[in-house]
Amino acid sequence: MNKKIFLLFLFLVIVATGGYWLWEDQEGISDETRLELYGNVDIREVRIAFDGNGHIDNIHVQEGDKVKQGQILARLKTARLQASVDAAEAGVAAQQQVLARLESGSRPEEIGKAQAEADAAKATAKAVRDTYLRLQKLLDRKLASLEEVEAAISASETAQAQVRATEATLALVLAGPRQEDIAKARADLRLREAELTLAKIRLADASLYAPADGIIRDRILEPGDMASPQTPVITLALVDPIWVRAYLPEPTLGRIAPGMQADIYTDSYPEKPYRGWIGYISPSAEFTPKNVETPELRKRLVYQVRIYACNPNGELRLGMPVTVIIPLDQAHQNNALATSPCGNE
Repeated sequence: MNKKIFLLFLFLVIVATGGYWLWEDQEGISDETRLELYGNVDIREVRIAFDGNGHIDNIHVQEGDKVKQGQILARLKTARLQASVDAAEAGVAAQQQVLARLESGSRPEEIGKAQAEADAAKATAKAVRDTYLRLQKLLDRKLASLEEVEAAISASETAQAQVRATEATLALVLAGPRQEDIAKARADLRLREAELTLAKIRLADASLYAPADGIIRDRILEPGDMASPQTPVITLALVDPIWVRAYLPEPTLGRIAPGMQADIYTDSYPEKPYRGWIGYISPSAEFTPKNVETPELRKRLVYQVRIYACNPNGELRLGMPVTVIIPLDQAHQNNALATSPCGNE
C-alpha cells in the first residue's frame, strides 16, 4: 500500500514538473494572437564637456530643464580667449599690409629718387673725368704733378663705380620686389589667418551647446570649477527617441519583425496604453539580465528587442518597468520608421 502511494506521489511530481516546464515554454505568449513582454524604458544619455580648458563662468540650466538643440548650456571665462582673437586679428591686418606693399611694387617717388641718384652719379663721374683729362694735358706741359693726375684717375674710377651702383639700384626699383618675397608674404598671411581661425574656434568652444533636444539630468560641475575635455559638465537625457528594452524568448523569435506595432503599459498609468513599434531585434542571443522583471528563469536564452514608444506628455521615464503587448495578427513591416504611429498624436 505504501509503495502504491509512493508511486502515485512520484507520478504527480513528474506531471507537475512537466506542466511547470510546459508553462515556462509558453510564458511570454498570452495566446495565439498576442505576445506579452516585460522590460524597462531606456533612453540615450550624453555627457557634455567643453572642448577646451578653463574656469566655468556660468551655467544656464538646472536639473530637469527641457532644452532644444543648439541652446546654450554653459560658458567659460573668455577674457584671455578674446585677447588671443584680438591679437590674431591685428597680426592678420599687419601682414595684409606687408603683402599689399610688395604686390604694389615700387612707388613713383622711389623710382624718381633712384633715377635722380643715378643722374647725379653720372654727372659727378663726368666732372671727375673732365678734371683728369685737364690735368693730363697739364702734366704733358709740366704744369701739373704726377700725384695730382693719379689722384684724378682714382677719383674718376670711384665715380664710375658709383654710377654703376646707382644704375643697379634704379634697375631693382624698376623691377620691384622679388616673386619669392611676395610668395613668402602670402604664406605668412595664410599662417596668420590660420592662427586667427584657431583663436576664434577656441573662443567658440568656450560656450557649451545642447547637441539635441533633451532634459538636463545632472549638473556635474558648477561655476568656478575647472573644466576640461575629459570632465563632463552636464548630463543630457535624449528623450527622442525613447524606447523599451525587452527580451524575447527564442521560441517566439519568428513571430515578430521590425515595424510591428505594440501597446505599452506602465504601473503608473495601468489603463493607458502607449503606442509603439518594434524598431530593433538583436542578431545575437544572450542570457537574460538579472534586472529584467519577468517570470522566466534568469538563465534562459533570449534576444534583446527595442520597442520605440510614443511619449508626447513625457510620462515614460528612464528605468520605468513596463509591459509590452504585441498583437500577432498584423503584417510584418520592414521599415520601422514608416509604421511609426506617433505622427497621429
